[in-house]
Amino acid sequence: MHKEGIRRIVVRGPNWLGDAVMCEPALGQLPILFPQAEITLLVKPAIADLLAQHPAVNRTLVYDDRGRHAGLTGKWTLSGVLRRHRFDLAILFQNAFEAALISFLAGIPRRFGYATDGRSLLLTDPVVVPPRSAQRHQVEYYWDLLKPLGGQGPAPAPRLFVTPEESALIARRLADAGIGAADLVIGVNPGSTYGHAKRWLPDRYAEVVNRVVKDTQSRSGARVGVAILGAKGEEPLGKAIADQIKTRSVVCSGQTTVRELMALVKRCQLFLTNDTGPMHVAAAFNVPLVAIFGPTDWQTTSPFGVDAQLVRQPVSCAPCLLRECPIDHRCMTGVTVEQVHGAAVRHLPLVAPPPVSEPDASIPVLSPASLAGVTVFLDRDGTLNIDSGYLKSPDDLTVLPGVGAALAKLKQAGARLIVVTNQSGVGRGYFTSKDLEAIHSKLRLVLAEDGVTLDGLYFCPHHPDDRCNCRKPARGMVDRALAELHVDLSRAYVVGDSARDVELARQVGAKGLLVMTGPSGAEALADLTARDLSPDHVADDLSQAVEWIIAHATRKAAADVPR
Repeated sequence: MHKEGIRRIVVRGPNWLGDAVMCEPALGQLPILFPQAEITLLVKPAIADLLAQHPAVNRTLVYDDRGRHAGLTGKWTLSGVLRRHRFDLAILFQNAFEAALISFLAGIPRRFGYATDGRSLLLTDPVVVPPRSAQRHQVEYYWDLLKPLGGQGPAPAPRLFVTPEESALIARRLADAGIGAADLVIGVNPGSTYGHAKRWLPDRYAEVVNRVVKDTQSRSGARVGVAILGAKGEEPLGKAIADQIKTRSVVCSGQTTVRELMALVKRCQLFLTNDTGPMHVAAAFNVPLVAIFGPTDWQTTSPFGVDAQLVRQPVSCAPCLLRECPIDHRCMTGVTVEQVHGAAVRHLPLVAPPPVSEPDASIPVLSPASLAGVTVFLDRDGTLNIDSGYLKSPDDLTVLPGVGAALAKLKQAGARLIVVTNQSGVGRGYFTSKDLEAIHSKLRLVLAEDGVTLDGLYFCPHHPDDRCNCRKPARGMVDRALAELHVDLSRAYVVGDSARDVELARQVGAKGLLVMTGPSGAEALADLTARDLSPDHVADDLSQAVEWIIAHATRKAAADVPR
């Protein structure tokens, strides 16, 4: 496969929450394997929420198989949507026949996935399924799919991302239940949407929680609260456990969105769970957890890459993978309170939670549509990260203070963020394109910690003597964004630390902002002033620039409203 010709990729993700978490490392590798490609994720609604803040994803299409995409007509409709996006490559992490069929009907020229479920003829690039005897973990199963595309090394642990606003919302909900910001929280996940066979006994969960609370209070005197999670329909199960718990508790079963569930799980200092999707969510946030396994295969679906305590009762009929037990449920009834409590004690003492910062009340809260249609082009070195000369390694990348929070405001308000950066170090031979890919992957990951995803990242690799049309202040990178992302330049801003960033803004008809965080900000301002090219605004740093953009774009939108 000539990967340099792949510009648009659609990724069909798994359908189940836990599978989607285990697929995350493979998803995160795609920008490294295809640095020039825009990645679109095609998933069901719950998975779209789960991965909404993922740095590898540029766009998400929702597969509404219970609504507009139901039945044969719906599949044809979805195929038409994909056809209009003109994808070059479909990567199918979802194993079903229909995933291959839809991508085939959409006319996607390259269709890549495991040769399973009778779909080999629909794939242009079928990959042999690893034998059952290999006992590959599900994380490795997804990771190995990408090896023919250049994937290398061992699979890392899954990661998930929530925003500061989502964490603050959960903190307020817990506070309403009497669980304070400094309290330890034990999460309990006693249900399973897959079937009752995966459920441990609720009274035993309650007994373990009571013992752990007593242990914790006797060791540290810390206040402990309990949050019980579950899907819709599991509210009675949660209440039955809460009624037996001898400390403050809140039943959140059926009361959270996927994003809220993620933030709630991340808030926990200990998580007690069956083998379900939230178990993998807890592992992705590195929450200390105890996982109870019965009919499922712990070797392939256990928490991956974290220090989790697994409890199981070896019986001859497990793993059977059945939803309901046809006999006496011995794999679960054989797991004792003493076993689970002993596993939980290994995580003691519990570590106090970090403080959650409330959003600044002095800053107006923007709705997600406030800056819809606004695009902010961002320089990289000296604007987003420290400019130390030629940045050659991701280990040397240091994002400037406040950058993540500032960009999060723009994203929250609906603006698109596109990085445009001159990287002549490639043309000069100081570092390779692979080095640059790794640096940009690190940048995306650092920004994702503040809930920020970039909508585009374009770079010019040419030597200045090449006289290309993409090196700033030439407009080539902006023109590419204009063609690929349909940018409205009348509502665009260019932010950078050098004169060429402001010159670029003039070239394309956007507003130009100069930030003084680069090594030659004062020199750039003097040069621009001398040439009568003064910026539209001069800011001390990106945070100030963002405040000006929000105020300016809001005023402009108000002025454009017909009276």
